Amino acid sequence: MSATLIRRLLLALLVVCLLGGAVWWAKRPKPIAVLLATIDQGKVESSIANTRAGTVEACMRTKLSATMGGRIEVLAVKEGDKVQKGQLLMKLWNDDQQAQSALAMTQVETARKRVVEACTVAANAEREAERQTSLFKQGFVSGSRDEQARADAQARQAGCDAAKADVAQTQARVNATRVEQKRTVLYAPFAGTVAKIVGEVGEYSTPSPPGVPTPPAIDLIDDTCLYVRAPMDEVDAPKISAGQVVRISFDALPKQSFAGKVKRVAPYVSAVEKQARTVDIEATLDTDKSPPHLLVGYSADVEVVLAVRDSVVRVPTSALQEGGRVLVAGADGTLQERKIKTGLANWEFTEILEGLAAGDKVVTSLEREGVKPGAAFVVDDKAKK
Repeated sequence: MSATLIRRLLLALLVVCLLGGAVWWAKRPKPIAVLLATIDQGKVESSIANTRAGTVEACMRTKLSATMGGRIEVLAVKEGDKVQKGQLLMKLWNDDQQAQSALAMTQVETARKRVVEACTVAANAEREAERQTSLFKQGFVSGSRDEQARADAQARQAGCDAAKADVAQTQARVNATRVEQKRTVLYAPFAGTVAKIVGEVGEYSTPSPPGVPTPPAIDLIDDTCLYVRAPMDEVDAPKISAGQVVRISFDALPKQSFAGKVKRVAPYVSAVEKQARTVDIEATLDTDKSPPHLLVGYSADVEVVLAVRDSVVRVPTSALQEGGRVLVAGADGTLQERKIKTGLANWEFTEILEGLAAGDKVVTSLEREGVKPGAAFVVDDKAKK
């Protein structure tokens, strides 16, 4: 074979190899851009949170209404006023009851004067009976005369006792009219803030009859003592007990959380909606720190801390796959699946007991197409920025 022919064959072979390489290069699987997280050591907490928004509540709150209907005559406070215990809040028109009370007091005075009259006569009759008894013993009067004097004295004494009973009766009538007047007056049962008033002077205030919800006349709250009530899923309720540490956050105070403790766990399950059974818990803020300014009714979230591990190997929870698996960035530029054993976990980090070490890099962008074991990868630097 001539040298020229050999050169031509080699050249053709080279061209075929180049074409094959070009086709392979064009059809090769492109590396997938992924986000990686480096395994480190740190704190991991196990916690649970409320299923629906909680609410800031006052330790003492009462919705007051008069026990009888009537026209509002006096409104002694305005919404937002601070009041002291026993302070007058509202009074209904009760002139008729005051008149009845005045009449009853007059009757008391009349009855007392009748007591003086009846008892004075009874005392004289008693003295007369004693005198007749003395004369009878001396033989100056007959026995019938003595008996008549004694009977008269007893009758007069009965009249005295009846007059005293009349005084007690009329005094009871006075007390009854005073009780009726109290039904038309509202006093503050504790020191607090008037949150809301329903009604104006001159309007008719109606108490709430049984089974018919009626807005209260005055809503009084004690905002010096507050707590957070939050509904927790019934499945999580057995894990919660009084005294556990919580973190409380408020929609009105974004990007802040405040330490607190569980105060109470409700002893029953609430079924507010179908298939939504919850257990209410009450949490209070720690008193050793300056509490934020809160308003009753603020929405709040409560996160109950169940357990804490410090300085443990941890992985972002977003890197975990079903069955306790992660994708590790291999040194050969491909993704490798690795089985791990986990411990405590929350929505951010999960404790690693076996399978990973500090410094390993795991994939956190599992939702991207083509992310699977054996796939070639490149680090998504744009996403980092």
